[in-house]
Amino acid sequence: MSKVPNTLLLLLLLFFSTFLITTTTTTTTTTTTSTSQLIYHKGPILTSPINIYITWYGSFSPTHFSTISSFFSSFSSSSSSIPHWWSTTQSYKNLAGKPPSTSITLAGTTYLSSYLGKSLTRSNLITILNHVISKGSLPLDPTGIYFILTAGDVAVERFCMGSCGFHAGYVEVIKGKEKVVLAHVGDPGQQCPGTCAWPYAVPAYGPPGPALVAPNGVGVDGMVMNLATVIAGAATNPAGDGWYQGDRLAPLEAVTACPGVFGPGAYPGYPGELAVDRRSGASFNAYGAGGRKFLVPAMWDPVTGTCKVIAATAS
Repeated sequence: MSKVPNTLLLLLLLFFSTFLITTTTTTTTTTTTSTSQLIYHKGPILTSPINIYITWYGSFSPTHFSTISSFFSSFSSSSSSIPHWWSTTQSYKNLAGKPPSTSITLAGTTYLSSYLGKSLTRSNLITILNHVISKGSLPLDPTGIYFILTAGDVAVERFCMGSCGFHAGYVEVIKGKEKVVLAHVGDPGQQCPGTCAWPYAVPAYGPPGPALVAPNGVGVDGMVMNLATVIAGAATNPAGDGWYQGDRLAPLEAVTACPGVFGPGAYPGYPGELAVDRRSGASFNAYGAGGRKFLVPAMWDPVTGTCKVIAATAS
């Protein structure tokens, strides 16, 4: 299993910055240095169109639904900078020279209030996935990534304890009928904002520093950052033998190879130069569908060996 590490455990937090103020939708790409070196291990990557399936587990606000749905819609929006962010994955090739698909679609959603209660193990997540597929709530799709998103009052094994989200290697569903990619991201707003929603919360470790203003809400924006991290890892290393560095069971992947980097000039404890919404004061680096604003993490570029970020800039 691959996970999003608690990046703040890796950082000495010195947290203050001056931000670029902008209300336009122009983006640029810059790079920062990286000591990581991901290696291709000759396994599969997700080259077919990627269908996203979401099981919402627990109680969520309308803002959660609209923000996360907008994030996935942004992958195909001409007015969004999310496709520009995703373009870095095109440097990750398989043995046939093919990169991950640029087609990412939210293909299905379903809802469970408390099927297995509010304290879940990772094996419970597989049980939940089997349940929603066997009921027909979601289709069985071997090209899909099946996300289980848990609400803020639902505890999940290892969530907030070294993991802000993860994707598993292909897991068997429906009694071995098919193998699919399972993933989890939880709402960190109540449980661990300082570890899984930084820089939108005061850091949990190191010297205290100010939290940035979140454009959509601390918990849901933390989820967006971690969804971006997990999707990139799943697309480039779905079975655990694709692109990664280090231990196969705890690898550095496309985004986790660049911990804590969100903008140009980032360094440990400082996320980098970000745009700031003139009205709300919210910090962000990407424009989504319908003008929504997001913060997406840097992605390691196999061509340059650097962490590539996108930056909203004034036109």
